[in-house]
Amino acid sequence: MILWHLASFPSQHSSPVLTFMNVYVKVFTNSPFLVCMDLALSQERIIDPNYLWTGPDGRVLQGQSYVNLTETGKLMVMGFMVPMSGAYTCTLSHKVIETTTQEEIEMVEAYKFMVYVNPFAPGWEEVCQEFPYDCEDVTNRRVRQAAERIGKFFHQLRHVLKHEFQAAPSIQYVDNSFSMTPIDSCRPGFGRNHHTHQNCASCCVVCDPGTYSPNNEVTCQTCAMPEARMYGAKSCH
Repeated sequence: MILWHLASFPSQHSSPVLTFMNVYVKVFTNSPFLVCMDLALSQERIIDPNYLWTGPDGRVLQGQSYVNLTETGKLMVMGFMVPMSGAYTCTLSHKVIETTTQEEIEMVEAYKFMVYVNPFAPGWEEVCQEFPYDCEDVTNRRVRQAAERIGKFFHQLRHVLKHEFQAAPSIQYVDNSFSMTPIDSCRPGFGRNHHTHQNCASCCVVCDPGTYSPNNEVTCQTCAMPEARMYGAKSCH
């Protein structure tokens, strides 16, 4: 699942103005392209654009093997892993022509993307050994197939007992008595927070630094002392 929290950006500034956008990416997949330009600015005539992307650790991303950077300032993070979570910032410097004086003016825009990992469903460990890039979909599809086959078995059993036996057994299947109950859980190191992730309230999102989740509960707990400095911590130490 990839969800975008869209925001509006002013098109011109004399100094950098930082605007945030939340992005949710599945583990092991590529992120969507993060665009270093808003819609309003894309419709203007800009001169000599220069794009500078930095990652969560503050390093410049140009030349890094795990990113795809285009000439137009788009960034894709490839094979996303938990430690890659965090802030990806692009600073766009360019020139515009002032309408009244027709002079070139230096402009700077800044765009910040908070990228969070959305993990796999329960049972991902077994499936991921064979399908590392489609774990959640494969796991959920197999669960649905198992439920359909179990339901079909009971339906056929009821037909056989009704039409091929003169006396029905004391124990028999009752229609609509078979159902599936979703398990509300998250992987260790992940949790749900409808306050900070309103656009993905039902998503299991990687725990922020300073929080942790040691089990399959759905909440990231706050460390008594801020020792967990990484995303996706399973303990405070």
